[in-house]
Amino acid sequence: MYNIVYDGSADPRTFKDVIGKTIINLLETDPDVIYLDADLMSTIGTYSYHMEHPDRAINCGVSEANMIGTAGGLAAAGFKPICHTFGPFASRRSYDQIFLSAGYAKNDITVIGTDPGVCASFNGGTHMPFEDVALYRAIPTATVFDITDTLMFESILRQAVNLPGVKYIRVGRKTNAKVYGEGTQFTPGKAIRLREGKDLTIVAAGIMVHEALQAAIELERKGISAEVLDMFTIKPLDEDALLHSADKTRAVLATENHNKIGGLYAAVCETLSRRLPTPADYVAVNDEYGEVGPQDYLQERFGLTSQHIVEVAQRLIKRK
Repeated sequence: MYNIVYDGSADPRTFKDVIGKTIINLLETDPDVIYLDADLMSTIGTYSYHMEHPDRAINCGVSEANMIGTAGGLAAAGFKPICHTFGPFASRRSYDQIFLSAGYAKNDITVIGTDPGVCASFNGGTHMPFEDVALYRAIPTATVFDITDTLMFESILRQAVNLPGVKYIRVGRKTNAKVYGEGTQFTPGKAIRLREGKDLTIVAAGIMVHEALQAAIELERKGISAEVLDMFTIKPLDEDALLHSADKTRAVLATENHNKIGGLYAAVCETLSRRLPTPADYVAVNDEYGEVGPQDYLQERFGLTSQHIVEVAQRLIKRK
């Protein structure tokens, strides 16, 4: 059941507030859940809980690889670890530990990487992962989520702690557009069709869902009917939903706050090339490093806006 409430307005809640409250609620309701953080508790509102329950909320310091190794050991002992740090440190800095201590060892852990891609804003290129999805997609059986709004985050985290394997949740800390209302059921591995269309399918994830919906509105004014899929689970990809839309529209545009290499666009093309060869294109980060700046500037700088989607969509339609 989906309750779509999108009207272009911002979510009244910030991600960082909901991240902290959801983690604390899980700690209070499930004795097997344990939370580890790399010295960023104050940024998501979990520091006071840590001070009261240091055995359940552990500050591992600026030592992300050690945090993941510890999580693997806790999972082996029967706990359900939730780890949190910046997106780049939740992926590339601790990748070997994630691959071996969690994935290869079959220890179930949930990793939250915050402020991925351009969401890192003024923290700049060192904190701006454009490659985190590609890294996690390469881990056998891993599940990769790119979160749209706060309601989705709450639901996905509650489900993720009980899913097997490595789970990676990439999510901002600030606010994003409100897309879903109460009663929406989010099923890992299943896309949500936000808008019907017959000329073009736009597959989006994370902050780019809002941009995709805005682009669809503009394309409609130009006489192009665009379908929009929220592919919030990038791995495993909902191939059935993608193929259903692609078969109808015969043109697919993937858009993501991520490098086009190895991310959502790659996953979409892998599916289409095997099962339904279809003209495809992308609005994503090219083969580049990040830089410092406000998010709106960075989205323009790296071509992650609704206008960029409109321009690419118009070119793609001509290839049908």
